[in-house]
Amino acid sequence: MNRRSEYKRHSARVTRGPRWKALRMQALDRDGWACVECGTRRRLEIDHIESVRDRPDLAYALSNLQALCGRCHARKTRIEVGMGQPNPAREAWKSLLRDMQRDPNKHEV
Repeated sequence: MNRRSEYKRHSARVTRGPRWKALRMQALDRDGWACVECGTRRRLEIDHIESVRDRPDLAYALSNLQALCGRCHARKTRIEVGMGQPNPAREAWKSLLRDMQRDPNKHEV
């Protein structure tokens, strides 16, 4: 049996109700209504950094939440369930681009 078939969405019961909706809005405000990975502002979802399955005590902790676009969230979930690993060179490139977007004058050539 592979990890994909063993994977179960433990956060489903957490992401219902008014408490989650309020926390979701706080996370979006904190992250500037942008994906923390790629910076896009489309199709934003709130992700548990440490999964509810592993850390149920952090299910409602704002520090354990991050805004991700659908694409970045799907990539993170695939890695968590063992369906692929990130390419270190690509991750370094993405990190450099994120830094350049935040401070364009820092990386002048």
